[in-house]
Amino acid sequence: MNAKIEAGAKFPNITALNLEGQRIEIGKPTNGADWRMVVVYRGRHCPMCTKYLNKLEEHREKLRETGIDLVAVSADSEAQLRSHLEKLDVDFPLLCGLDIEHMQSLGLYISDPRSAQETDHPFAEPGLFVVNEDGLLQVVDISNNPFVRPDIKTLVSGLKWIRDPKNSYPIRGMRSYGD
Repeated sequence: MNAKIEAGAKFPNITALNLEGQRIEIGKPTNGADWRMVVVYRGRHCPMCTKYLNKLEEHREKLRETGIDLVAVSADSEAQLRSHLEKLDVDFPLLCGLDIEHMQSLGLYISDPRSAQETDHPFAEPGLFVVNEDGLLQVVDISNNPFVRPDIKTLVSGLKWIRDPKNSYPIRGMRSYGD
């Protein structure tokens, strides 16, 4: 059983490979942004993931304007990611090589392939994490299947509202069961 990662927790120091073979810290914002959205997707074998990533690209600029950098990561190999690029039209970093230990540290659901035609390794089910300027989890969304994911338009609109200083919106879900 995976432990649930808590809202407000420090995002774990996790690295994955980019297509240049460099290890990239997935939760660290780049390109002048101070927040980062980390999208964990199932992999090349998932047509719903391909559709979701392409839809995210349509909102990438709005996220950037809000100070949020975007990255997507899977357990796929570099070769699988390269072949997936044929179906993707995105201009945000795609990373590969997410290992089971890291999936577990994020509290992700992990699945085994149904067949060798699907893929050749265990993979994470979808997860979406928004890391704020303090490296804390501002938003956490974890699913056990590809059919349940945040609506991107609503998510981007909500993040813009959260980032607006006049709203002073805290990290939600911080109350523990014993309180």
